Amino acid sequence: MYTSGTTGEPKGVVLTNAAFMGEVLSMDQILVETDKEDIRYLIEDLLVLKPTIFCGVPRVYESIYRGVMEKIEAGGLRQDEAAPRFDRLVFDKIKLAFGGQVRLMLTGAAPLPKHVKEFLRVTCCYSLSQGYGLTESSAGCFTSIANVHSMVGTVGVPMTTIEARLESVPEMGYDALASVPRGEICLRGKTLFSGYHKREDLTKYVLVDGWFHTGDIGEWQPDGAMKVIDRKKNIFKLTQGEYVAVENIEGVYSRCPLVTSIWIYGNSFESFLVAVVVPERKALEDWASSNQETGDFSSLCNKTKERKYILDELNSTARIHQLRGFEMLGAVHL
Repeated sequence: MYTSGTTGEPKGVVLTNAAFMGEVLSMDQILVETDKEDIRYLIEDLLVLKPTIFCGVPRVYESIYRGVMEKIEAGGLRQDEAAPRFDRLVFDKIKLAFGGQVRLMLTGAAPLPKHVKEFLRVTCCYSLSQGYGLTESSAGCFTSIANVHSMVGTVGVPMTTIEARLESVPEMGYDALASVPRGEICLRGKTLFSGYHKREDLTKYVLVDGWFHTGDIGEWQPDGAMKVIDRKKNIFKLTQGEYVAVENIEGVYSRCPLVTSIWIYGNSFESFLVAVVVPERKALEDWASSNQETGDFSSLCNKTKERKYILDELNSTARIHQLRGFEMLGAVHL
């Protein structure tokens, strides 16, 4: 199985039958602990076939959250009317959008913002578990436990077949032995890959004494859960000497409601960051209409006023979340 190539050239990952079986049995145990009723696998048509388990990447959940919040912000309700009417008009509709019978929601592939996870737990009354894994670990290797509130915002605890530890990354200021342990997440266990196909050099680089070095930076929580906070590989230095952990700040800028996706770039020859942004189409078109700007979505993305509007809103989000001056954006391309 080949990796996606998101952070570099795709690599062939050798996974044994034993690794797959270990992953299946681990998932079975997690589902038994999390969901006490019979399990039905997710099927394509939610409304017709009504799944009991729903799996989605964070972008799916974030889109649902954003759509609901836009409707709420469009008008208010009196306090004594809010609870029953939101149950009927908002919360019930959210549940029906998933088929009406979902008991368990799962997410992975990228961090799910804490506010989105809390929102879904409250509005849907579902158990929502966030996991973490890689192609090299046969997918899932950490998972949060449903209804353990301290695990909200984390990827949970190691699964049955996995051992995990942190390794210090001094160049990024992460100390695995500090009072709050932070460092590179390293894995060992039955579900790990055997190596990269025809790439012994890469295999030796990431597999050291039986421990797979993931390249992700984690923080152990007091309850034994892991929180992914950064990425070891994706750092660069600006011309003034400041290090930038790009995935961390991309996560902050992604919280801007005008953004569908964002990619941030910088190098040692420039003093500021730039971003390539896919804007939220409806939000951009609505702003253009209210500001007497004409044109289709593609032409709007090429206009100076629209670029400045998106840039200003992104930097406003950065200030709200207390990013530092050198982490602000100097320009955007839509």
